[in-house]
Amino acid sequence: MANIYNNAKVDLTTTNNTTIYTTPAGSRAIIKNIVVSDDSGNGDSITMTITDANSAIFSLFKTKAIAANATTEMISQPIILLENEILKAQATTADRLHVVVSLLEINRD
Repeated sequence: MANIYNNAKVDLTTTNNTTIYTTPAGSRAIIKNIVVSDDSGNGDSITMTITDANSAIFSLFKTKAIAANATTEMISQPIILLENEILKAQATTADRLHVVVSLLEINRD
């Protein structure tokens, strides 16, 4: 069993639902932190979801406001992702938000 400290980063350049991280098969992931930063000076909103292995979608945040030129920590407690679960983000406006996720990936093989 291997523990891999990792991060996943995305620049939300579109308003499409964007995959940030997918837990590999045979693994679990513990999300320690999700940071969202506005680099446009305008502020924006973000929606974040988890899609499970059965394609069910669960909202973490629904149109959460991020202030202009600000950085927001999105979670106060860790979140567990099971194998093949997908963390996604969607910005209200393109080219304003960056997302950084810090996590521990635990390979169970």
